[in-house]
Amino acid sequence: MTILIITLAVFFAMNMGGASFAASFGSPIGASIIHRRYARFLFLFFVMLGAVILGKNVSLTLGEDIVPINLLTPKAIALVFFAAGLSMLVANLMHIPQSTSLVTVAAIAGVGAYYESVNIKTILFLLPFWILLPVISFILTYATTKMLYPPRKSNFWIYERFINHEDKLKAFVIITSCYNAFSVGTNNVANVVGPLLDSNISIVQMLLGFAFVYGGGAFIFKGATKTVSKRIVPLGLLTVSIISIVSGSLMIFASAIGVPQSFVMLQLGAVFAVSSLKDGHDMTLANPVTQKTFYTWTINPILTFLFAYGAAFIVLK
Repeated sequence: MTILIITLAVFFAMNMGGASFAASFGSPIGASIIHRRYARFLFLFFVMLGAVILGKNVSLTLGEDIVPINLLTPKAIALVFFAAGLSMLVANLMHIPQSTSLVTVAAIAGVGAYYESVNIKTILFLLPFWILLPVISFILTYATTKMLYPPRKSNFWIYERFINHEDKLKAFVIITSCYNAFSVGTNNVANVVGPLLDSNISIVQMLLGFAFVYGGGAFIFKGATKTVSKRIVPLGLLTVSIISIVSGSLMIFASAIGVPQSFVMLQLGAVFAVSSLKDGHDMTLANPVTQKTFYTWTINPILTFLFAYGAAFIVLK
């Protein structure tokens, strides 16, 4: 059972890491600002840094606050990783980035529901953040981008300055990508560490180890770094940097208060803001990618919960 758990945990972490790498460094790689090889090492380093510095709070939430830690037996842990991994697979087949944090919580809650021991207070505490933080990401990005777009007499000096300092803009894009990697490390590595808290390994050691595995996903999964955001609206380097700062800052805030938060929901909330500003709200909502995204975010966690709950009657009896 130990080998199975480790295998599932490693596969889960690497899948998350590969997807997060694309979200963090897709733009500078696509714009040939940085080579993929160097971007991978930067991603690995900053994910590990974020996990060690600020990953403990979310790990404790996932490992102790949703269900009693003694209920997360080896079989239950294997079921959690399998259910969450299956949900990710379904989302990937739909070409929609999934919230690994939400499906991890759903899988843990499904196991807890089998034992009739889910901490509803914790779920009710987390739920407003899952809804409000992407909305805040939308509002902040919309307000900031509106000052820059469309180009006009009052803001044209900003464009002139960036054109005259293109090298600085490129460096800034790389810095914001590293900031994203750090923010992801503070939160998403805990999706693996949280269910494993009741072990003989310290939480810091697990965060460091699985952050390395998580970051290693950038080396293993060699798929295209084109993200789903490009199918919603074209993004310039300056806009990408704004999105990175907004979504990364909100992610770090969530980590600080122990909320398992979806980076992709924060990032796409910001992308929807740019799309709404450039193409209008109606066209953004009518985009098939937008509709599939909302469907996946709402339905997949529910299906993950139901799958984990139903499978528990077979696996945990």
